[in-house]
Amino acid sequence: MPEHCAATIGGPDEELSADQVRAFVAGQLANLALDGRSVCLVVPDATRSCPLPLLISVLHAELYGRVRRMTVLVALGTHAAMSEERLANWLGYPPGALAERYPGLSVRNHEWWDAATFFTAGHIPGERIAELSSGLLRTGVDVRVNRAVVEHDVTIIVGPVFPHEVVGFSGGNKYLFPGLSGPEVIDVSHWLGALITSRDIIGTTGITPVRALIHEAASLVPGERHALCLVVRSGSDALHSAAFGDPVSAWAAAAAVSTQVHVRYLDAPVRRVLSLIPAKYDDMWTAAKGFYKVEPVTADDGQVVVYAPHITTISEMHPEIEEIGYHTRDYFVRQWDRFRHLHWGVLAHSTHLRGAGTFDDIDGERCRVTVTLATGIPEQRVRAAGLDYSDPAGIDIDAWRADPDTLVVPDAGEVLFRLRGPAEPRTTS
Repeated sequence: MPEHCAATIGGPDEELSADQVRAFVAGQLANLALDGRSVCLVVPDATRSCPLPLLISVLHAELYGRVRRMTVLVALGTHAAMSEERLANWLGYPPGALAERYPGLSVRNHEWWDAATFFTAGHIPGERIAELSSGLLRTGVDVRVNRAVVEHDVTIIVGPVFPHEVVGFSGGNKYLFPGLSGPEVIDVSHWLGALITSRDIIGTTGITPVRALIHEAASLVPGERHALCLVVRSGSDALHSAAFGDPVSAWAAAAAVSTQVHVRYLDAPVRRVLSLIPAKYDDMWTAAKGFYKVEPVTADDGQVVVYAPHITTISEMHPEIEEIGYHTRDYFVRQWDRFRHLHWGVLAHSTHLRGAGTFDDIDGERCRVTVTLATGIPEQRVRAAGLDYSDPAGIDIDAWRADPDTLVVPDAGEVLFRLRGPAEPRTTS
């Protein structure tokens, strides 16, 4: 794996200007041999805070006329495809006027539902998976990735880094796996994260077992790759820092900053949390981040209320989640023969939103905290999925804020809350 140092700008207490960003990106691209070559720009979808119009405009200005072909590829993972209107807003061009705003640029969704999308890069054998996972899993996996990555000469990953429930910190090669991945690596990586549990892996610095698996998969993909990894102030377009280099070193540099700006510490657990979900999450599959980020500070037998009146569905892309419902990890592990045929990524999502707990044949399922949805999803569907329901119209947010036993989190989903240990700072940025 590359061990070069990434170039960096900014820091946890800084806010970069547009001019600083332009100069930094231009300087990094000037050092690359890109003339006459094709370039694929891998970007996130709109479920991440990121000033993409600024970044795409800078990249386009520097690459147009220099490269032979340029494509923006949206790393959906298994999220819904972005419409032309949403792509235009996300990338900063008038709907239907891509060619006028960004001549020579094409834009594509990662069509994960189409088998023709993928290039098979290789196979990771079960013995190697066992090594990477410290014995938690021993199953081989085919490595398939969007073929655009190998059909362009150079890939530049462009995206933010945040604490993440599956891998520790997002970003870097994660935009390939699961961002542009076939279902095989998605299932294995997400189930590995579920076995570790979200509460134990989220916000973990360094190379977690899931990050190691992602790096292993990326090492099989041919081609030249670079990454522009960003630390964004949550819920905004403001940039604290940027790092450019190979996907491993650029990610590591950004993650070191993210851990300083995207983690808040509490002195003691709270009895109740109200997570206010922003509009960028439009189903529970994505809005569940409002639970992941607060589970570590919720007291035993406490409650997390996910408040999102605008959300009316659990997941259009993964309807099977409503068939199995939300359960703890042990519910699936101890009944594996019942569930192993399902997509492991769906099982992982189920455990992540249900949180820590236990299951056995005598006492059944016991969950550490209560998860309540205050959304536009009908009560019957919420309860059928194994979660509690609350009418969002009956929640007085100001009254909840006044309750000393309640933590109200605005723009929930990107900032991680943790209990302060003896080595943690008394204040956070």
